[in-house]
Amino acid sequence: MQEFDAIRPYSDEETGAAINRLVNDQEFLDMVGRFKSPTLARWAPAMLRVFTRRWLNSHFGHYTRVDDLQAGLSSYVGELVESTTTRVTTSGLENLDKRGAYLFISNHRDIVFDPMVVNYQLFQNGFHTTRIAIGDNLLANRVFAEMMRLNKSFVVRRSMTSPREMRDAYITLSGFINHSIDTNHSIWIAQREGRAKDGLDFTDPAIIKMFYMSRKKSGLGFDEAMNRLHVVPVSIAYEYDPCDADKAQELETRARTGQYIKREGEDTEQIMKGLTGFKGHVHVHFGAPIHDSPDNPKDLAARIDREMHANYHLHASNLVAYQQRGLHPQAHDTPDTVSDSVVTAETWSPAEMEAAEAEMERRLEACDPAIRPYLLDMYANPVVTALEANAEKSGQSEQAGTQFSDKR
Repeated sequence: MQEFDAIRPYSDEETGAAINRLVNDQEFLDMVGRFKSPTLARWAPAMLRVFTRRWLNSHFGHYTRVDDLQAGLSSYVGELVESTTTRVTTSGLENLDKRGAYLFISNHRDIVFDPMVVNYQLFQNGFHTTRIAIGDNLLANRVFAEMMRLNKSFVVRRSMTSPREMRDAYITLSGFINHSIDTNHSIWIAQREGRAKDGLDFTDPAIIKMFYMSRKKSGLGFDEAMNRLHVVPVSIAYEYDPCDADKAQELETRARTGQYIKREGEDTEQIMKGLTGFKGHVHVHFGAPIHDSPDNPKDLAARIDREMHANYHLHASNLVAYQQRGLHPQAHDTPDTVSDSVVTAETWSPAEMEAAEAEMERRLEACDPAIRPYLLDMYANPVVTALEANAEKSGQSEQAGTQFSDKR
């Protein structure tokens, strides 16, 4: 795999050395120390580094294989998931073969928690974990780059300036993704560059086109090449987003000024907030693999979106925001009508609705009035797309039923 050295994750042979670098890195020790003992980190950081290094060496210093390291970390990931959610549920795993490799194309709400919760659910249910696509903007932090490459992450290069560089980088990325699936390694990749801060999850056809770039000269048609990747749409639904106010602020700033300039270290702050902040109920839906791909990127992207939207698990927080925002006040504006129309909506009790209304009010009160519409939108928009996708599915089913009746 030398042709992919610039972007690939660490191999088993590189694991031990990478772990050793981390446990002797002051920045990493301070980060772990602050997480484990905030008080001691403030008053005795040097002493805490010594204890943290010993603890890390005793728990992880002996690992020499990536899969073993992930298995060793699973209990700590589980603790993090349990401490920041009320529950995590899944659906659709029955569509997948534990021996197979898939290209999981996911909506994107959180920088690190999205792929982490997908991999955690796969691991807990006896599947192999995925290789994770991350943007090169996240590698500015040296420690984070080491951690991610140890965790099966590969690099999506976005910082090129010339068209030729971009083309070559995408061909290499395409080759790595196809090689991974061919050698039975699953892939997780977001459906678009960057998080969907407005709650609208739509796949960028350019990403779909990239998957085919390394296959063009093979003689395979687009549809056949995509079928070989075993594309699986994934919907991740958070009851609450720890970064919702920050996302709303960015959207308001862009709308008002036409641009948003990130602060230094902002990505790292968002990663930590997303990991440690409260999320409520998180649901992950794995769609059925697409084995009858359309023959062009735009139609495949639309197919992925329909599956993603129709299977997005709606929470009471989504409905509360939908009602308050008044996006479609003339229809589907009660818990009963939404739950009747969307198969992934729960039957919400009055107590759940009251609790969601109180929590949404608390979040709105905590932010500037100018950004409140944007915060509501990010929770309300999944209701809109879910209703549209389910209405389209219902229409297709009725049309198919009519055609069947006519044939009889």
